Amino acid sequence: MAETRPLYLGPRLRRLRRELGLTQQAMADDLEISPSYVALLERNQRPVTADMLLRLARTYRLDIADIAGDDGEDYARRLADILRDPLFADIDLPSLEVADLAMSFPGISEALLRLHGAYTRESQALAEQRASGPVAEENEPVREAQRFLGASRNYFHGIDVRAEELAGEIEQAGGATAWLAAKGVRVRFLPPDVMVDSLRRFDRHNQQLLIDDTLVASSRAFQIATHIAHTAMRSDIVAVVRGAAFAQTITATLVRRALAGYAAAAILMPYARFARAAEARRYDVEALCGLFGTSFEQVAHRLTTLHRPGEERVPFFFLRVDEAGNVSKRLDGAGFPFAAHGGGCPLWSVHQVFRWPGEVHTQWLELPDGQRFFSVARTVVSGEGRHARMKVTRAVALACAAEEAGKLVYSAGGDASVTPIGVTCRLCQRADCAARSVPPIGRDVLADDYRRAAQPYTFAES
Repeated sequence: MAETRPLYLGPRLRRLRRELGLTQQAMADDLEISPSYVALLERNQRPVTADMLLRLARTYRLDIADIAGDDGEDYARRLADILRDPLFADIDLPSLEVADLAMSFPGISEALLRLHGAYTRESQALAEQRASGPVAEENEPVREAQRFLGASRNYFHGIDVRAEELAGEIEQAGGATAWLAAKGVRVRFLPPDVMVDSLRRFDRHNQQLLIDDTLVASSRAFQIATHIAHTAMRSDIVAVVRGAAFAQTITATLVRRALAGYAAAAILMPYARFARAAEARRYDVEALCGLFGTSFEQVAHRLTTLHRPGEERVPFFFLRVDEAGNVSKRLDGAGFPFAAHGGGCPLWSVHQVFRWPGEVHTQWLELPDGQRFFSVARTVVSGEGRHARMKVTRAVALACAAEEAGKLVYSAGGDASVTPIGVTCRLCQRADCAARSVPPIGRDVLADDYRRAAQPYTFAES
């Protein structure tokens, strides 16, 4: 007769609660038990009974098999696999101790698995970099996702058309909240302590979309539109992702998330109406913010997508950087050379606007090959809305080809001088640049103990 042992699901139950965005009190109310009993279950001090298992499955619409799977056995198997690594060859690790660790301390087991996973990934990346140079970086998920979006010039016709249809339905219904209500979904705005570190959360059990009530209006609207995109446009987004072949599985997740954001912006700023307004207002980002109730970054992002056949507008490149120069978003709607490596030149004003928060700065740019562009840059802030929330200031820039600049309100007047910049120091051959951080590829640095030029490096003649 098979031995029946108690079922302990502490870490799994805690993970489920956090994924649902619930406090222990909220889960206790849902399951009609006490908060202290939820705490005991999560600490593995009480086994999960058959009745409790059924309550969990019924309340949160989950499969019992997904809830009751044996974490302990899975952890024991995975730990045994990583402990066969030669790194641990000189340590005596009896299988019984491994099983005890997995069963009794699943949190520590998960931490060890994550650490070894990170170690393995970094080791592989280093090996690939040494073996094949930049190829490893090209297959990195974020770069792969950026290349996918860039290959489409950041325009997805099916998603944009469907979003425009939804925008019409939402307007007729009296707004996104009313439209969702007609679908049986109630929108509620709740304080951050109830939201449990979430800006947006969908309570499937009660069919409620919960939004952090301290978000500014443009962020609230965007979060609601993103939920609509993830639900009403799920098949459209999945179809785009399914049609691509990615080297990394996580790339599909990143692209799906990017497309949901794309769809949300398209719902808030429907193509035909937005394109007409952009042209009429001469691409005045701040004016478009007021017309559509959106933020500076949201409008700038949307301007990179105006490539509908027969209704094209000015093609833009978009960049977002932090004060350390890290590029967190790069969208290419024009096929510019910035797309692959751009953003690293300190002479570009996008790196300097942190000195003037909230002010728009324009700049004419020239690349080493003579191509000229016009740039509009400004700081944006996320995390606003309440005291003690961490605020992050970044800079965003829109750039268009110089011949298109006359269509922009920003090009009238101002400084007409041209700033020579490089895509990145490693690819810029300008020898007289005092802002250079590293030598360019293919140039030999001259060693001269008796002369110091104004530039960081002097080079041998080619």
